[in-house]
Amino acid sequence: MRNSTEPLIQARGLTKKFGKFTAVDGIDFDVYGGEAFGFLGPNGAGKTSTMKMIGCASPVSGGELTVAGLSPKTHAPQIKARIGVVPQLDNLDAELTVRQNLEIYARFFDISKAEARKRTDELLDFVQLSDKSESEVESLSGGMRRRLTIARALINEPDLILLDEPTTGLDPQARHLLWERLYRLKQKGVTLVITTHYMDEAEQLCDRLVVMDKAKIVTQGTPRELIDNSISKEVLELRISDEQEARLNGLLEEASERIERLPDRFLLYTDDGERSLAFLHSKGVETVSALVRRSTLEDVFLQVTGRTLVE
Repeated sequence: MRNSTEPLIQARGLTKKFGKFTAVDGIDFDVYGGEAFGFLGPNGAGKTSTMKMIGCASPVSGGELTVAGLSPKTHAPQIKARIGVVPQLDNLDAELTVRQNLEIYARFFDISKAEARKRTDELLDFVQLSDKSESEVESLSGGMRRRLTIARALINEPDLILLDEPTTGLDPQARHLLWERLYRLKQKGVTLVITTHYMDEAEQLCDRLVVMDKAKIVTQGTPRELIDNSISKEVLELRISDEQEARLNGLLEEASERIERLPDRFLLYTDDGERSLAFLHSKGVETVSALVRRSTLEDVFLQVTGRTLVE
């Protein structure tokens, strides 16, 4: 997971302002070499603004930020030479072929033509696009474009890759293929910094993560730590009739540590869902449906950020 005792990225009081609007509000975090580090949060939480500061695409408004021991304020070109960036929206040149997108991009890093061809062949094989090398980008599917964008981000053999919502809009097969490619990169010692809306993606890929909300970090840790420390072991999803609900008299509170009422069901947070369900049945509570499941990172996310839709 971690191949260094010193942080590759270190932020203290990191702040980003756009006029009077604060997009990132004094956050602290460390990212170590060789790990996959995630930023989770609803829209507008400050994830992308943080990524742009790390990638030297947006100036720091306040606080301290170092990448590989260098400050983006004074050493942006050196930092950019060591990182790869996969933006939220693909910015490939649609009029060029798949191969040309990589070989031409390599010139920005003073890579020789022969070396660019060699790296292009290797990367196209890595992202499983060798058979599309002479195709124009315009003809590629969304999943193929994301894989090509990742290949382009690797052309300079970076120590660090920034991936902003890497699988948004992809079908499940394409997402899982990308996960497998990213996991292989991590095995090679590449550091990944990922923003995502997908909780399963964060659990699959991230060694550690922070959850951001309203420009601040509200919790952080490994996926397992966040689940174990923030929420009960299990969730009992319960549907009951309106008639039964009127006669509960506090029984749901007795059966669980915390209750969340949704429009169509109750969520009972408990360390033993089956025991809670048996208790309710013993008290005469009739259920329309009942499901006991393990708590997930999504439960943690919704607990700390809320269920209100953020546009």
